[in-house]
Amino acid sequence: MYLEIITPDKKVFAGEVSSVHVPGTSGQFQVLNNHAPIISTLINGKVKVKTGEGVQMFDVKGGVVEVLKNKVILLAESA
Repeated sequence: MYLEIITPDKKVFAGEVSSVHVPGTSGQFQVLNNHAPIISTLINGKVKVKTGEGVQMFDVKGGVVEVLKNKVILLAESA
């Protein structure tokens, strides 16, 4: 699936990933390939991204995540 992490200043990450862990307002959750459509608000925390090259971590300060048709868009206040 394709992930974009975007802040008001810049695009922090864009590329193919196998999974994404995000700090949702109601608790942390994981998004995998073919995930059901979802929109969730985020709290301050770490986003864990698994790619073919390994694991990357990003600190986010709140925001929103949208999952639709194997595309994940994470709009963060800052990262």
